[in-house]
Amino acid sequence: MRRPFALLAGVLLVGVFALPAAADDGGRGFTIKDPRITESSGLAASRLHPGIYWTHNDSDDGPYIYAVDSSTGKTVARVTLSGVGRPRDVEAISIGPDHQIYVGDIGDNLGGTWPYVWIYRLPEPKKLVDQTIRATQYVVKYADGPRNAESLVVDPKSGRPYIIDKNEDGGHLYEGPAKLSTSGANIFRPVAAVDLWATDAAISPDDQQLAVRGYFGGIYYDWNGGRIKRAGRLNVPLQGQGESVTYSIDGTRLLYGSEGSDSPVQVEDAPGAKGGSKSPSSGGGSASSDNGGGVTSGNVKIGALAVAAAAAVIFGFRRLLRRN
Repeated sequence: MRRPFALLAGVLLVGVFALPAAADDGGRGFTIKDPRITESSGLAASRLHPGIYWTHNDSDDGPYIYAVDSSTGKTVARVTLSGVGRPRDVEAISIGPDHQIYVGDIGDNLGGTWPYVWIYRLPEPKKLVDQTIRATQYVVKYADGPRNAESLVVDPKSGRPYIIDKNEDGGHLYEGPAKLSTSGANIFRPVAAVDLWATDAAISPDDQQLAVRGYFGGIYYDWNGGRIKRAGRLNVPLQGQGESVTYSIDGTRLLYGSEGSDSPVQVEDAPGAKGGSKSPSSGGGSASSDNGGGVTSGNVKIGALAVAAAAAVIFGFRRLLRRN
């Protein structure tokens, strides 16, 4: 009986762990291996360099952004931003039209003690090597007073920037000027409620969806040029401190990042993509509540079941050996 049981165990284990492989460009997920990146707080898929993802540290680092190769998890370039002051609390990164990178120095962990925050804009480098690039610095203020925020998105067609403030009871989408100005403050005004304690957001490359994530859940909206309409919930993987999200450059997947050393970037199908969630907000493929609590992704559930099944097979096999 040992031989058939061993064969069955092998078949089960192969079936459990032979999960379908996604395409390249970070489709399988990756781990950020650079020891300098310990607080990855934003993520943006490069349009110029498929398979490269831009990220940055939260604070106490400097004016740097990092290009990470999703096939290896290794940094292939560190860009130093010149022409800006020392960053305070960098929380987000987004890529707009004409391959312009926008970096959001918009965090305020003391809950609105800074009367203004900053956005930095620089061209995405054509060559991925360590280099210094001059950035443009913009002063940002909110129409209804200072606040903490971790989400910056730039409309991929119009180039208009938006910020979502971070509030445990839900925040708002703030719309910036059609064109940022270096003369005076750029006023961002609330245009819609966001039902989440938001830690990051991203607009799909086709300009149709807004994905907003929190620590334990996520919501996606029909974008409508900033006039958002809630469409459903996102499958957000459980992470140590979920801080970032971006669409893949083809818009079929969402990549979720977390803070910490050797932090993982995990992948889920984007809503509407083949195999992704298509249900409205009443379903949405997630068990999370509107405040972002209690969600586990489908992959996490499958992984847990896989581990349990494997453990059961091995345990049963050992008992059988002992009996014989």
